[in-house]
Amino acid sequence: MSGTKSGGHADDPFQEGGGSLLRQPKAVWATAGASVVAFMGIGLVDPILPSIARGLHASNSQVSLLFTSYFLITAFAMLVTGFVSSRIGGRKTLLAGLALVVVFAALSGMSGSVGELVGFRAGWGLGNALFVSTSLAVIVGAAAGGSAAAILLYESALGLGMACGPLLGAILGDLKWRYPFFGTAALMAIGFVAITAFLKEQPRPARKTSLLDPLRALGHGGLASAAVAAFFYNYAFFTVLAFTPFVLDMSPYSSGGVFFAWGVLLAVFSVLVAPRLQHRFGSLKVLGGSLLLLAADLLVLGYGDHTTAVVCTVLSGAFIGLNNTVFTELALGVSDAPRPVASAGYNFVRWFAAAAAPFLAPKIEEWTDLHIPFVVAAAAAVAGAGIVAVRRRALTIEAAELEPRHAAQDGVSAFAN
Repeated sequence: MSGTKSGGHADDPFQEGGGSLLRQPKAVWATAGASVVAFMGIGLVDPILPSIARGLHASNSQVSLLFTSYFLITAFAMLVTGFVSSRIGGRKTLLAGLALVVVFAALSGMSGSVGELVGFRAGWGLGNALFVSTSLAVIVGAAAGGSAAAILLYESALGLGMACGPLLGAILGDLKWRYPFFGTAALMAIGFVAITAFLKEQPRPARKTSLLDPLRALGHGGLASAAVAAFFYNYAFFTVLAFTPFVLDMSPYSSGGVFFAWGVLLAVFSVLVAPRLQHRFGSLKVLGGSLLLLAADLLVLGYGDHTTAVVCTVLSGAFIGLNNTVFTELALGVSDAPRPVASAGYNFVRWFAAAAAPFLAPKIEEWTDLHIPFVVAAAAAVAGAGIVAVRRRALTIEAAELEPRHAAQDGVSAFAN
């Protein structure tokens, strides 16, 4: 990926073969549809966090552990998913992940205490990691139109899921906070049936992935730099996702509407805007600029009035969408390690920030005041931009040199966005 004019869109479906993104086999649509529901599960609890806190007589920091347990398990699962999928195959790994989500989402809805709910969310995180980490490679393997079309379809599923998750949470959660969990279990069960019916087993990689391969891949300077930069970015991202609902303190419907608009911007900028900006300015300039803009947005969010906080929350979706797409492509192309292995190592590092931010932000508020968690998140985004600038040479590659090698290596990916 060139630091000047690249971005991995030589086969950009918006510029060549314009309809390739939509003309896909049933197996791709079944996997993408289930991916939408999987990503919905991330933001599902956003609009009902205050309702859960009241219903289970829990504090804000206790309820925030719903994100921490989920993403902590997801981080460690990155070392396991490639190991599992390279042995049992992509289809079985997807189905195992879906089955776990169905079970633990249903159990979450039956929780009698915040401790039980946090524990069940951890099991949900394991299932989601198995599914999401494998879905990109399955889509890449089955999609028509090349890897660029597959990545954009995956990003579309991510954006749609992140937008619809809070909306579903608001609609069902307004009736009772338990209902969004039962709704997710039902939708994932439908996804299980669809993948069983339409997806055939994918080819397995020639070489089985070991548990230590993702950690060894991080020895590559470019991949390590991308992972650390993404770590700081994810801290900022999940401060918005997990802490802002407490700051906005709105009804489930209002909060769901805010995060629906946020998710729509995320999807539009991830799928439509990012490729064009990368083509014009280069991936690293887009990444550094969007990280700095996210930092500025967070500072205004933290110190503005309620209306300003709502606007900045929605606007942050644009910068998060840009960052998601560029970081995805860096993880897939910056090193010469097999894509499943490189992405597993990358995600192992970055998901720790997604686990840390929901826990630390409420604690920082307790120790200081309401503004400081956003100052810390903004500083994290600036740190990510600084790493991109300082490590620019390590992050700059010629994508064309690695593409044939990666094409031969693509099996079952350990990637989760």
